[in-house]
Formats: sequence, C-alpha cells, structure tokens
Amino acid sequence: MEKNRETFGSRFAVIMAMAGSAIGLGNIWRFPYMAGEYGGAAFIIVYIVASLVLAMPIFFAESVIGRRSGSGTFGAMEKLAPGTRWKWLGFLTVLSPIIILSYYSVVGGWSVEYLFKSFDFAGMTEGDVTGFFGKFISSVQMPILAHTAFLLLVAGVVLGGVRKGIEQFTKITMPILFVLIVIIAVYGLSLPGSGKGVEYLVRPDFSKLTPSTVTAAMGQAFFSLSLGVGTILTYASYMKKDENILASGLGTAFFDLFFAILAGFAVMPAVFAAGIAPGAGPGIVFETLPFIFNKMGTASPLLSTGISFLFFFTILAAALTSAISMMEVGVAYLTEEKGMRRRTAVLLITLFAWVVGILCSLSFGPLSGVRILGNGIFDFLDKLCSNWLLPLGGLLFTIFVGWKMKPSDVYDEFTNGGTLKANRAVFKTVLLLIRFVAPAGIIAVFVSLLV
Repeated sequence: MEKNRETFGSRFAVIMAMAGSAIGLGNIWRFPYMAGEYGGAAFIIVYIVASLVLAMPIFFAESVIGRRSGSGTFGAMEKLAPGTRWKWLGFLTVLSPIIILSYYSVVGGWSVEYLFKSFDFAGMTEGDVTGFFGKFISSVQMPILAHTAFLLLVAGVVLGGVRKGIEQFTKITMPILFVLIVIIAVYGLSLPGSGKGVEYLVRPDFSKLTPSTVTAAMGQAFFSLSLGVGTILTYASYMKKDENILASGLGTAFFDLFFAILAGFAVMPAVFAAGIAPGAGPGIVFETLPFIFNKMGTASPLLSTGISFLFFFTILAAALTSAISMMEVGVAYLTEEKGMRRRTAVLLITLFAWVVGILCSLSFGPLSGVRILGNGIFDFLDKLCSNWLLPLGGLLFTIFVGWKMKPSDVYDEFTNGGTLKANRAVFKTVLLLIRFVAPAGIIAVFVSLLV
C-alpha cells in the first residue's frame, strides 16, 4: 500500500462507509416493492438467507482482494494477478459503477425534486398527484437540473477524499438515516388499517414461494449489498491492516438488512392503510406514496408535509451514500493508475456521468423513441448493469478468490495473519461458500434471467 494512501480511521467508519455504499435506493425503493410483488414475509425470509449465504461470501471476496492489494479494482488485479487476463475484471468493475452512477443520479435527481415537492402534495388534487410523476420525468429541464444537483452533491463529498469526505459524510449521515426511517416506520404503523401491512410482512405464506420468488430474493440480496461493481473492494482497500474483515462484513450486512426491513415497515403499512395493492411495483415510492401523503393532507396538512419531507429526505440521503461509493471507484482508478489529481478525476467522472445521465433522463421524454435491443436508454443501461454486469463481476470475484489466489493468502488476509480466533474458526466454511455456493447462486440468477 502506498505510504500516502488514505485509510478509514476506525471500524465504525469502515462499517458506516460500507453500509452507506450498500444502503441506497435498493433498500428504500426497490426492497418494499419487491417484497410487495413477491409475497411479503416469504420473500423476506429467502432474502435474509440469501444475504447471509450468497451475498456475504461475495462481500468477503471483494474485501480480501481490496485490502490485500491496497488498490482500487484495476490496480488490485494488476497487483494480485500481474500479466494475466484478470485485468479485464478490473476494467469491468471500473466501468460498471460509472455507468450505474450515470442513470442512478437521474433517480437521485427525482428524490431532489420530490423533496421540494413535499410542500405541495397536501394541497394538490388527486389527479395532479397521480399524474405528476409521468409529467415530471417526461419533461426536459427540471429532471436534468435535479440530476445535475444530485451529481454535484456527490462530487462535493468525494472531492473531500476518504477521511474528510466519505468518512465524515457517512459517519454523520448513516445514524441520521436510521433515526429518520424509524420515525417514518412508527408513523406508518400508527395509521388506521396498517395492521394488514404488518401481517403481510411478518406472516409468511409459503404457498407464494415460487422459483421466481427465490431468484428475485437472491437478486435483491446481491443488488442490496452493492456487490460486483468494485465499491466494496475499493472501500476495503482503505481498511487498515489490523481491521477485522469478518466483523466489518457482518456489521455491514446487519445494517443493510435492518434498514431494508425498516423501509418495508415504513412503506407497506401506509400502502395497506390507503387501500392500495402491495404489488404496485416500482412506482410505489414516487407515485403511490405521494398519493398517500395527499390523502393525509385532508386531515392534517402540516403533518402530511412533515412526513413527506422526512421520507424523501431519507431517500435522497440513502441515494447519495451509494452514489458516492460508485464515483469513488472511478476516482480511485484515475488517481492511482493515471496519476491524476483527485480534483481532476472527480471532474472527469462527474462530466461523464452527467452527459450519459442526460441521455437517460431524456429517454423518458424527447428520446423515448430511441430503442436499444427493445429498451429505452435508461432501461437498457439499468438491465445491462443490474442483470448482467453486477452478477458477472460478483461471479468473477468469487472465482478469483476461491480458485486463483493461494488459500494461504486468503487465510492470511481473512484472519489477520492467523491472529483472529473467530475468523480462523469459520474460514473453511467461508472459503467453501466463496468457491461453490456463491457461484452456484449467481449462475442460478443468470439462468432465471435467460428463462
């Protein structure tokens, strides 16, 4: 590791940064509607098991590579497998998060717009509320301005570096996020009729447990922990050598699972209280919840505005913590491999994501007729990354650690030179999961997509 390379200051900082990378739109936006579509409690049980058995081994694999190499994704492959084709894995996991950042920042921009729109939902007509989302995303100026504002917020944090930027932001933001989601969940549980939403989330109906439910839960576990794109690897490269990879990984997984389930309790009880079907789909946050806030406004406009503001502020903060980790992957590559100053690297990544993001935003409006393999620009990039590049990156990371690296090197990194008793005790199990179980799970996801 380079002498002047920054590291995180403490285990708490590591866990908050990695949890920030994991906790994003996948938890507060994607998880509730996935649980709604795939049977509630039954889906959640499979999701928890998949997170521990499938996702955690990939998380450990990325962590081992990152801290062992002390480099970002491209440099890690060059150091641990010099002169081999594994460098293409490094290139893949530099490119993927930058592409994801481009369209992710468009959705992040939606949360910026909805944060300010929170002050209006209570006073709008039902027709205006239900039609607002479609009108907004299909317009030109406002979505691009919101996308730009979101990217500038991300760039501002990354510009501060590891300690003064990422660490300070996540150490402050993540505890606030948990407090906010608890407040929203408590309020949702207090609404008349919310009990049916709670029952939906805690009482499993295993008759709804189909193969598609299992693969969807596996995919959500993979997506939720921000795996396969090098963000965990990059953050692990900023770990100190005495940090415990097992403890940091389990801490991150706990916070990620806990937040996702809290998000479910923040959304589903309110959805049931409003008499809306739980399988409302991806629009449940940006279309269904504003409708609920509007209904609340007839009884208490001030309370409606307050809860709406807190909810969309939580979405914005969660989106920011994930987007920051995506940008950092590309910045680490440009600073470490190309010798750029951090300021220049942040500027270049921001410009790239801004231009591609504009095309993604316009794909809901003026460029809606542009199709790539039958999909709009936004949907094409989303499916390319979420369905193929992320799982492919995760599969290759597990193969690299499980079969390319020397078991003695993996053991040395995972156990801190054999000094951690608990890590020694579980090492063989973790290596077994990395070598066989996680790759099998990822291949199952690929097969389900093809079918």
